[in-house]
Amino acid sequence: MTADTIQLEIIAMEKRRKLYSTIGILLMIAVLASGYGLASSMNSGSFLNGLEKFFDYPGEIVREAWEAGSGFFALVLQFLPALIETLNIAGAATLVGGAAAVVLAFLGSSNLGVKPPVIISVVRRIMDSMRAFPELIIALFLIFILGSSPVPAMIAVAFHTAGALGKLFSEVNENADAAPIEGLESCGANWLQRMRYGVLPQVLPNFLSYFMLRFEINVRASAILGFVGAGGIGTELRRTIGWGRGAGDETAALFFLLILSIFAIDQLSSFMRQRLVSGKAGS
Repeated sequence: MTADTIQLEIIAMEKRRKLYSTIGILLMIAVLASGYGLASSMNSGSFLNGLEKFFDYPGEIVREAWEAGSGFFALVLQFLPALIETLNIAGAATLVGGAAAVVLAFLGSSNLGVKPPVIISVVRRIMDSMRAFPELIIALFLIFILGSSPVPAMIAVAFHTAGALGKLFSEVNENADAAPIEGLESCGANWLQRMRYGVLPQVLPNFLSYFMLRFEINVRASAILGFVGAGGIGTELRRTIGWGRGAGDETAALFFLLILSIFAIDQLSSFMRQRLVSGKAGS
């Protein structure tokens, strides 16, 4: 096969790719247009009227927060305990779920010599099942059994975290260099020793990044679960949003605390990863 023939085949493949992409985009536009037409006919055109008022409520929140003046920061301090409760739920759930995820990840990685191999498939299906159930559904089920408290929220978030982080951790494990593992095995190291000294030092920085990212996600999940009676900042948001007008300054204070906590977690994640990587490089 000559170079000209290869070039012509590449050009033909590129044209087919562009054609398929164009057809896909046109089909998506057609589906969206037909869906919009159906929705508009079902609600008598109120969809467009609602779009005109889309920014009315956010604007009201900002206006009331501005009018509160220095009292806004007093509201921030007032809701600080609710934020701490939400962070406690998210932190405990991330620690418990993260610890379970590490175990599941090492047992569900195909390149780490897990025996018997059927364990890998079983563990992967377990992680799939844990990710299949949204935190909200699990929390509602547990609240029905255990009552309204932060405990059902923590269990629900930890359950989903174990499945989600386990999947990510196992993919990190499968990209680890096999040379240290083989070297330890040739020296007579058992499976746990190979994982401890051959795999964990390689994957720990990525584990930490995913762990902190999951903590950030769990803070938001814990806030959402507050809407169904799990406590924390979500319960306060349900109250202030339910009041509508007159509670915009409180809603803004709660959003401010949430955004501030996400910023802090992101900075902490970057700091911890840099320390871990620099310490590893220094050693």
